Amino acid sequence: MAKDNTKKMHGPGSGPRGINTTEKAKDFKGSLKKLLKSMSKYKIGLIIAFICAIASTVFSIVGPKILGNATTELFNGIISKMSGGAGIDFAKIGSILMFLLIIYIVSLIFSYVEGLVMTQVSQKYTYYLRKQISEKINILPVSYFDTKTHGEILSIVTNDVDNLSQNLNQSATEVVTSIVTVIGILVLMLTINVTMTLIAILILPISIALIGFIMKNSQKYFSKQQEYLANVNGEIEEMYSGHTVIKVFNAEKKMINNFEKENEKLRESAMKSQFLSGLMHPIMNVVGNIGYVLIAIIGSYFTILGKITVGNIQSFISYTKNFTRPILNFAQVSNMLQSMLASAERIFEFLDEEEESIKIKDAVKLDKVEGIVEFKNVKFGYNPEKIIIKDFNAKVGKGQKVAIVGPTGAGKTTIVKLLMRFYKVNDGEILIDSHNINNFNREDLRGIFGMVLQDTWLFSGSVMDNLRYGKLDATDDEVIEAAKTAHVHHFIQTLPEGYNMILNEETSNVSGGQKQLLTIARAILANPKILILDEATSSVDTRTEVLIQQAMDKLLEGRTSFIIAHRLSTIKNADLILVMDNGDIVEQGTHEELLKKNGFYANLYNSQFDTISE
Repeated sequence: MAKDNTKKMHGPGSGPRGINTTEKAKDFKGSLKKLLKSMSKYKIGLIIAFICAIASTVFSIVGPKILGNATTELFNGIISKMSGGAGIDFAKIGSILMFLLIIYIVSLIFSYVEGLVMTQVSQKYTYYLRKQISEKINILPVSYFDTKTHGEILSIVTNDVDNLSQNLNQSATEVVTSIVTVIGILVLMLTINVTMTLIAILILPISIALIGFIMKNSQKYFSKQQEYLANVNGEIEEMYSGHTVIKVFNAEKKMINNFEKENEKLRESAMKSQFLSGLMHPIMNVVGNIGYVLIAIIGSYFTILGKITVGNIQSFISYTKNFTRPILNFAQVSNMLQSMLASAERIFEFLDEEEESIKIKDAVKLDKVEGIVEFKNVKFGYNPEKIIIKDFNAKVGKGQKVAIVGPTGAGKTTIVKLLMRFYKVNDGEILIDSHNINNFNREDLRGIFGMVLQDTWLFSGSVMDNLRYGKLDATDDEVIEAAKTAHVHHFIQTLPEGYNMILNEETSNVSGGQKQLLTIARAILANPKILILDEATSSVDTRTEVLIQQAMDKLLEGRTSFIIAHRLSTIKNADLILVMDNGDIVEQGTHEELLKKNGFYANLYNSQFDTISE
């Protein structure tokens, strides 16, 4: 019997029995060219894998013909013995079977080498892609992440790379072996009998038509199954992430009812799709068996006429059985290739995204940063057609403590993002020590700043490592001193393992206020020339806030700082307060000066205290 080259088709987006339901590539040829070019460094491995796949297939399909010779020899021996002749030549049959065994062992060795090499190639390429994506993420501008959801980016890094890896490993050599198998079997069938070969070929269109009909009808149900599965997963995710809110509002029954509705839709679509796909193999078996009967009848007739031998009939039936399998495999592999190239297309689109400039020719590098910052006629909009910072002008002196205040949407955080060059201004310029920030290398520019954001970010790891993130070469004593300055040392000592306690993946084993204290300590350790605080004490209680303000006052001595604050009581001692509204500075001055003007700032300040008194 010939080797069964059918492989189980698994992977993201695959339905039962290898029916793939994933989307197709928008540019199949273009994506394929990019993939081949990207894999050119692994061409030697690919060539070895393809040669081994062809050799394994060739040795495998020769097997039934040799086995047929052994059957013929056995049949002739029996007939000879019945006629009083020499009888069965067991030595000759044994030599044929030994030769057949060697053939199959050689085929197995080639198949093993092909699988080993192809797995190595696919895994090395996957490693290369993940490395490229990881490096790309770090040099993409912030504006890119504003246009994509976290899910979209994570899907590229995980799902698309995994899908490409799995399908590449399964389908690359499968295409070659399927083609070689079909051609090889067809040639060997023709050498046995042309008429029987034509009958076997005539059965093929019937099989293909039935497969096409089943796949066409089941495909729509598989698509719906994927859609409903996503809905069910979404319901589960909502119930998990929002379980506290659900319990607070006694919404358990509502959520259960929603889940049951989506689950019922999934059940119906899954039942129809899997029922239809389950019909494929029984129908194919029926068609195949009809073909076997016809071939057996005609083969017997030709044997009686002496045109073919008994062993030839056996070989031919074996070839007929294996003739349709590579065609079925090829249909499945074509879907896998579409899925693979769709994933490759998204990966390459991600890797081709415009990068943030890292190195600039003749870049400015300051030996000593004074911290003088100037905004000159700055205009900016996330969308060029909608300008939100219209004409921003301000000059901040060395060591000044500048507060930026204003209502939500006034453009406060946007100013900071422009200062850090997360976005480029549409017009005007931003200067640091009289140098345009566009003339700095990104690394040098951002090395000048330290930031404490309203949205705290800590990673899974020890408290010590999280604090040291602000200065990777800091000693333990320096880290502890920064923690003391931020008034977080005592809290850390109360933790089970102190500075060595591991923060979990979501850092849920510390409170929001404690996380913010840790990020402040991290910024203190970094000792930046210019400090940016974006609502840095929003999650801290009033008593701790006073302590942090005292620590910050020491830290900010002689250092330029920008403080974005909604609670105006926290910025009374600022050297300069910039009051923003609708992207413009409407007022500027000290706290006392602005209150005396009795303008926008005074109204904003008084409204907060009126609200508190109420």
